[in-house]
Amino acid sequence: MIYHLLYPLHADFIFFNVFKYITFRSIYATLTALIISLLLGPWFIRKLSELKLKERINGNTPKTHSGKSGTPTMGGMLIIFAVALSTLLWVDLKNIYMWLGMLILLTFGLVGFVDDYIKTVKGNMKGVSGRMRLLIEFAVAAVVGYVLVSIPGFDRTVVIPFFKNLTIDLGLLYIPFAMLVIVGSANAVNLTDGLDGLAIGPATIAAATYLVFAYVTGNVKAANYLQFPFLSGVGELAIFLGAVVGAGMGFLWYNSYPAQMFMGDVGSLSLGGILGAAALMTKQEILLLVVGGIFVMEVISVILQVGFFKYTNGRRIFRMAPIHHHFELKGWPEPKIIVRFWIISIFLAMLAISTLKLR
Repeated sequence: MIYHLLYPLHADFIFFNVFKYITFRSIYATLTALIISLLLGPWFIRKLSELKLKERINGNTPKTHSGKSGTPTMGGMLIIFAVALSTLLWVDLKNIYMWLGMLILLTFGLVGFVDDYIKTVKGNMKGVSGRMRLLIEFAVAAVVGYVLVSIPGFDRTVVIPFFKNLTIDLGLLYIPFAMLVIVGSANAVNLTDGLDGLAIGPATIAAATYLVFAYVTGNVKAANYLQFPFLSGVGELAIFLGAVVGAGMGFLWYNSYPAQMFMGDVGSLSLGGILGAAALMTKQEILLLVVGGIFVMEVISVILQVGFFKYTNGRRIFRMAPIHHHFELKGWPEPKIIVRFWIISIFLAMLAISTLKLR
């Protein structure tokens, strides 16, 4: 809204020409979302408590988590509100990529909201059935995938990181591939959300990484110089991702150990879905395995644990899965696990950004 209100004034006042630049609007979208999260955080925590939207421990976590019971949850609604408002203020509202990101943010957030509501208010720890949840997620992801391949200039090839000219043309399989990327990313972040600040830290770092990719992909000069696929309009996605970064940092202020509120599925599913969609829109789908390496590690630990348990009739690889619980049971303090996972996320983000030149 600010963009549409103020940028037209540049014809009379040259100062307003600054609103044309994606870098400027990305920075202020980040700051706006950060300020919204910081200012509304205390009020949000009080309201969650008043509405009795508090964490229930299901018994599938270490005993040390019993003290977390009663902590306000569903704080992801604050993230969604901050991202949506900040984005709408600073982005070009005619941009299709922004609206696809908003679709993922709101629909995946709604699925998470219903799941959290059933668990907290109704007391049913099973929440929304896994089959129903995946059905909705795949349906929304299919819509996003279909719209993407319908956009002029958006091809169905997948870029292989670290290689100059190696791509794979998926053709008709690109939409199913897009569905797997979005839904897989959403549930991987959801699986990681088990310690204070553990999911929001890597998710924010990943969003910042894809912000860089969005800017490069949407800038014809930068894309050509760095040999990235150029997609007109994707640059506006940087503003959306800037809002995600700002909202993530603001939420972390209250979610850092010991957490004053949790994001819940409403936050983790929407954030994960956004990261998957950003990977598709920037044509850096495979690189999400590097950028979101922490999430990948968490998913693999669960797959290995379940498979090994069934194959060996009860034996385990890890003391508990996902893997962050394994380190807890080994005696690592929770803050140490969290910060070390953040460090790994930063390293992986730097490795991913290095692909801008390593081709």
